[in-house]
Amino acid sequence: MVKPLAERLRPKTLDEYIGQKHLVGPDAVLRKMLDSGKVSSFILWGPPGVGKTTLALIIANRLKVPFYTLSAVTSGVKDVREVIDKARRGTFFNNNNPILFIDEIHRFSKSQQDSLLGAVEQGIVTLIGATTENPSFEVIRPLLSRCQLYVLKSLEKEDLLELLDRAVKEDVELKKKHITIAETGAMMRYSGGDARKLLNILELVVDSVNDNEVVITDEKVVECLQQNPLAYDKDGEMHYDIISAFIKSIRGSDPDAALYWLARMIEGGEDPVFIARRLVISASEDVGLANPNALLLANAAFDAVNKIGWPEGRIPLAEATVYLAASPKSNSAYCGINDALALVRGTGNLPVPLHLRNAPTKLMAQLGYHDGYKYAHDYAGNFVEQQYLPDDVKHQRIWHAQHSPAEEKLYNRMVTCWGKRYEK
Repeated sequence: MVKPLAERLRPKTLDEYIGQKHLVGPDAVLRKMLDSGKVSSFILWGPPGVGKTTLALIIANRLKVPFYTLSAVTSGVKDVREVIDKARRGTFFNNNNPILFIDEIHRFSKSQQDSLLGAVEQGIVTLIGATTENPSFEVIRPLLSRCQLYVLKSLEKEDLLELLDRAVKEDVELKKKHITIAETGAMMRYSGGDARKLLNILELVVDSVNDNEVVITDEKVVECLQQNPLAYDKDGEMHYDIISAFIKSIRGSDPDAALYWLARMIEGGEDPVFIARRLVISASEDVGLANPNALLLANAAFDAVNKIGWPEGRIPLAEATVYLAASPKSNSAYCGINDALALVRGTGNLPVPLHLRNAPTKLMAQLGYHDGYKYAHDYAGNFVEQQYLPDDVKHQRIWHAQHSPAEEKLYNRMVTCWGKRYEK
């Protein structure tokens, strides 16, 4: 049985390893660690297909130590303990601790991660974890504190081209054919910096040609794939990164960028209701009083998506996105409620002034509840100056206008009503 191309080309040494020069290049931290012959526990964090598993295997081979592997998807606490017992027995015969490699360590439950702590702390195993998710979110703090964290990057175009060249020239199966790579744009685009995906695409295209002469073009790649497998993990880090870029593009008044990130989410299969919900939040948080219509339009887009579904729902989402991005911005209401919450938390349950209290009973009226309250509508302009804040904070300013054209009208009315209090 012939192994897949990605497996056949898996590097055996650091010199064969492509990419991650900041970790394995000359004088880089992992290379120095290997050269010293002593490796401490660490976690490799990076996107799929950048060489996390390969790096762990290279380290184990270089140190000539037992290598145990567990998948967080299929292993339970019992499996962890069994491997640790095996490792404990193996430490008597080796100078270096056995390596325990855990793929997708972020999927380990708290109890599974807890079961590792003792073995890592006592040096029974050297833990190498691999994760595509931010470890600070998914790995328990005690375990994270016992491991170094190394970040792996998506492979650069030069790295991927080097990998393609190596595959065509060195792989035992591909060398049987005369392969010409005329164009690489589609392979670069579809692989998204993932070496494994790139090699799978190359192998798929080569296998689709029933001839020893193979010319790889962008058209041929697209024809073989018949889809656009964009990198997007709805439950992972990319999900949060892209929605963050989307909202920040709206906040930064860049409709082009906002539409781009919207398209990334749509193509990645993001839940349209999630996108619509974030637009409603952005309309309040970022546009706010500078254009109150933004919230109305965002809500309308939310309703439209729920009514018409997909794919037409992309149109009201795009409309709302452009409108919010192009609108003037104000976060005065957002800042105001945050300041008010901070004030409440800092001052506690201050009493409501008596004149603002209702007096539904005779006793309450006798105690002065509601006494002295002035009904605003009884006065010119439907306003009368009186105290509405508790005594201890009666001079506190909370809302500060941001002088966009729409918000300026609100500010000017406050100055008209309150005078110097709002002139600050």
